[in-house]
Amino acid sequence: MAARRLDQDRIRAALNAQLAEAGEPPFPGPAKDAGPACVAAVLKVYDAGGKPLREAARAAVRYLLDELVAVAPGRTVEVRVPPYAAVQCVEGPRHTRGTPPNVVQIDPRTWLELATGRTAWGDAVADGRATASGSRADLSAYLPLA
Repeated sequence: MAARRLDQDRIRAALNAQLAEAGEPPFPGPAKDAGPACVAAVLKVYDAGGKPLREAARAAVRYLLDELVAVAPGRTVEVRVPPYAAVQCVEGPRHTRGTPPNVVQIDPRTWLELATGRTAWGDAVADGRATASGSRADLSAYLPLA
């Protein structure tokens, strides 16, 4: 599965929708900085006990998955963050058909927390917030991303 980078304008639109929902002004920075700002806005909503807007959560998840692919290119591990996205990453034997031998599945909030260093990989796996199957499915060497 080829990584499809999320358009910067879509990230900005999702971020601005999330900010408007929170009663905050639109994002003033350049489009290239919208990804990290969207991640921060979505985590802020989670921290407050709320549920982020679907498009904002999707943009934040996709942004950080794109960052993971940039740091760990390859097609050995499939990382799934349902319902928003899945990517293949990590160097090694390429998977082409059927169920991949190395799969990581994570809920959106946990993915954002792992990728930003708020949660340790070992803790998320130990308490069941992340599942990892296969000999190469340990992402600890690549996290946190930001």
